[in-house]
Amino acid sequence: MSSIRPLIPLLIAAGILLGGNGLQGTLIALRGAQEGFSAATIGFIGTAYFAGFLIGCIFIVQIMRAVGHIRTFAALAALAAAGTMLLPMFIDPVMWTIVRFLSGFCFAGLFTVMEAWLNSGVENRDRAQILAVYRVIDITCVTGSQFLIPLVGAQGFEIFLVMAIMTTISLVPVSLGDRSNPKPPEDVKLDLKRAWLISPLAAAGCMAVGLSNSAFRTMSPVYAEEIGMSVTDVATFMSVSIIGSALVQYPLGYLSDRFDRRAVLLVTTLLALASALALFLFAGSDRLTNFLLVFMFGSFAMPLYPLSAAHANDRAKPNEFVLLNAGLMLFYSIGAVVGPFAAANVMAVAGPHSLFLFSAAVYVGMVIIIIWRMGARGSVPSDQRGRFVALLRTSLIFARLARRAPPTKGKAQKAGDGVQPAAKSAKQS
Repeated sequence: MSSIRPLIPLLIAAGILLGGNGLQGTLIALRGAQEGFSAATIGFIGTAYFAGFLIGCIFIVQIMRAVGHIRTFAALAALAAAGTMLLPMFIDPVMWTIVRFLSGFCFAGLFTVMEAWLNSGVENRDRAQILAVYRVIDITCVTGSQFLIPLVGAQGFEIFLVMAIMTTISLVPVSLGDRSNPKPPEDVKLDLKRAWLISPLAAAGCMAVGLSNSAFRTMSPVYAEEIGMSVTDVATFMSVSIIGSALVQYPLGYLSDRFDRRAVLLVTTLLALASALALFLFAGSDRLTNFLLVFMFGSFAMPLYPLSAAHANDRAKPNEFVLLNAGLMLFYSIGAVVGPFAAANVMAVAGPHSLFLFSAAVYVGMVIIIIWRMGARGSVPSDQRGRFVALLRTSLIFARLARRAPPTKGKAQKAGDGVQPAAKSAKQS
């Protein structure tokens, strides 16, 4: 605990940023719909965010190495806050697209700085605890921030002011809570070809999840608004899906540690497919039915990424954990760039409920890929299977924060020290 205490200011800042980013994603879609933006326009604005995020993930480490953690964080927070203040000043799709692209770049950088700092400050024995705390902060802050929209109101300037304040306030614990300025991390090695060769299933699966989850994250507030939900209902709709993911993710991970991960991944994908079809066919405009079904959807759709990543990690060679998970996140991001705009165009043609028909079509493709790969090669033996971990998609550096420390000579590591326990021939770095 003593080694975690100095990291508390960074975790507080992370919570503020996670909440503010989650709030902005929902508000942009909801306010855009209220301002008369078309579904296709809102989808393109969402695509701009993920494009900026992808570019930020790739290049931000170079900025950190040039000017350090604190200066990078301060510059990006200032840009993100300024961009947020521009949104209500210019209710214009072109301006919003530019600002969301900038926001994607800035938040990728902010989370990269945060997680690089946490990674440099945490001791190996405390990694599991930090990851658990970080995950709780993520779920709590993203869920809770949704209800700032009905509390403050989606119309007017005030809600944007709240978001800008949140981004600015995150500077306080970073600037005052830790006087250290650790050495910037080495560039993350990106090798998409190697990541694909390690596990075509995981690479294709992460791209499919990026298509579906980004579409849901961007367009579900539009869906909820178009079927007649109030602002409070929209916030509840978004939060319920997050809560479902939080409650079901670890039981699914537990099962995947004990059985063929691909079988668990297949069943989970089929359940996500069934939930998406149920939302398309039966949800209608009844809010309770929508809440129940989106809870089920979130429970099975959101864990597909960490399940896919866990399967890939079982296949990787020693010391490939960081490289592999950076590659998988880029595959996810590539899908996420396409997902919102593609889903928005489907919605524009077939109506709001077709958002979930789009997701269902993606999951059909994913089911086919899983079955194909299950027939292509055997499963990883249970004694060579690593431990499931819920990987966040906040930055490429998160893979380093979650990595397993090298085993000590002559001793197997404790299972709680990292992502995966020692195995006979598939140990992960």
